[in-house]
This record gives sequence, structure tokens and C-alpha cells, in this order.
Amino acid sequence: MTDTKERILESALRLFARDGYEAVSVSMIAGELGMTKGALYKHYKSKRDIFDSIVERMYRTDAERSRQFGVPEESFDAAPESYCGVSWESLAAFTLAQYDFWTQDAFASNFRRMLTLEQYRSEEMARLYRSCLVEGPVEYTESIFAEMAAKGRLCGGEPRQLALEFYAPMLLLISVSDLTGESQRDALRRHVESFVRRCTPTEN
Repeated sequence: MTDTKERILESALRLFARDGYEAVSVSMIAGELGMTKGALYKHYKSKRDIFDSIVERMYRTDAERSRQFGVPEESFDAAPESYCGVSWESLAAFTLAQYDFWTQDAFASNFRRMLTLEQYRSEEMARLYRSCLVEGPVEYTESIFAEMAAKGRLCGGEPRQLALEFYAPMLLLISVSDLTGESQRDALRRHVESFVRRCTPTEN
């Protein structure tokens, strides 16, 4: 049953990314999978239920990846103590892994494309887009930088401005990758390495 539920999520998300959430019906999802609507309803009670499960899976995966790379899983307000010991190495590795995730993982890539498409038609989708890909990552990085600055491990500017400078190339290079079909990982790696060198205080 778990495999079937996953197949439904993956197929639905592919359709949402291609046609938009509102344009896709449960019948279309079932047809894509070669099953009846009745069979699909045994696993999910509605299209909204499928969508909520997609979002839940994305958040669950994000938390797992954060644990894997030793960076905070929750917002600063929810767990401020987890922001105290983040290393430059962990942040750099996580940033590159996030680029790979958003561009190479089929589920994450389709989720991103769905939000990009739907942000202009739905305020809910726009909020999700901002939370996952724009303000959310910037605020997350700002909180990490604020803790680094407080401990003398960050220099070169205010945490907010540095967070914008650090994260903006990620979003730009994801877009370039979409347009060209070519990985921009090396460009992102060079940016991250340059940023870390510039913003790590030198020892006297």
C-alpha cells in the first residue's frame, strides 16, 4: 500500500508541475496511474489530501536533510539553541546539497516547478513558494549568521545583508540550470567558497 500511495503522490505532483494544481483532476491522476477513481480514493480522500501529503513529505524530507548535514531543523523561534553551533563546513555542504536536491531530485524539482507556476494564481501557493524558496531560506540563513556573528565567527556586514548575498546566487543558478539544462553546481560551489573566505574572521 505504501508503494501505491507514493506512486499516487509522484504522479499527481508531475501533473501539478506540468499543468498546474487547479487544472488537474482526480480523474486525471487516476488515469495517469491506470487505476479507477475509486481505487485512488482508498488511499487519499481528495485532491487536497494528495496535495497536503506532498507538502508534508517535502517538510519531512527537509528535516531529515537538515539532521544529515548538522544544520537546524526548525525555525529560530522554535529551537534557538540549534543555531548556536553551526559550522561553515556544515552550512556549505548543506547549501550544495540543497542545490542538488532542488535540481536533481524528481520529487523536489516538480514541487518547485508547481510552486513557481502556481504562485501567480494562488496566495497559498505564493506563501509556500516564499517559505520554501525565497524568504524562508534567507531568514534561516540570517539566523545562523546572527549566531555566528555573536560568537565572532562572521565578519563583513550585517547578518541580514550577508544572508541575502549568500542565498541569492542559489536561486539564480537554479533558474539558469532550468533554462540551460546544465548544472550550475560548480558556480555555486565557487560562490560559497569565496563567501566563506571573505566572511570568516582572520586570526591575529
